[in-house]
Amino acid sequence: MSPSPTSRPLKRLMPVVLLAALAGACSSGPAPTTYDLSAPTAPVRRASGVQVLVNEPAAIQTLATQQILVKDTGGSVSFVGGGQWADNLPRLVQTRLINTFENASQLRGVSRPSSGAVADVQLISELRRFEVETPSNEAVVEISVKIVSDQTGRIASGRIFRARTPVASVDAANAARALDETLSVVMLDIVRWVSGSPLPRREEPGEISSQVPVTDKAPT
Repeated sequence: MSPSPTSRPLKRLMPVVLLAALAGACSSGPAPTTYDLSAPTAPVRRASGVQVLVNEPAAIQTLATQQILVKDTGGSVSFVGGGQWADNLPRLVQTRLINTFENASQLRGVSRPSSGAVADVQLISELRRFEVETPSNEAVVEISVKIVSDQTGRIASGRIFRARTPVASVDAANAARALDETLSVVMLDIVRWVSGSPLPRREEPGEISSQVPVTDKAPT
């Protein structure tokens, strides 16, 4: 007996339904634990009364995610299972660096470019390393930073900041904790460096003319 017309489409759909069921079973595992990064607080004696814009750090694709990265000395990359960052990593680092400036510095104002604030300088950075390195089991953070005049676009200064912290074991909780501690060291170093640097200032309207000394008129 030949199959009825209505049975043919049902048979064609059966493999699709089976694949959907299998996909649902595979994705039903526990959700990864989300880890945030902290913004340290420490007094900074030297400071510059300028307005600073902190840009989101540039990063290669493997760092521009929420995954917690593991990298061995041979260059092989993997990710720690069961954990993820609270946001895309470069955006999260940008936010916590701004918070660290606010907590530790006496700068006139710190914000992100999207705020629309008129700045004296911008911090242009690149997130070069943010990973657990094996087999040494160390959290490694490396960020290059440039201070750029917002008015002229010239680079006033640049520096690479690095720090390492031992990791008790390569799991989500220990990796996140060690990377957070390492980033805090790097961010405080950045804040101290910027706050103690001679930063270019934006010339405000009338600033030059206001510096011209005023002399009294000779009596007539």
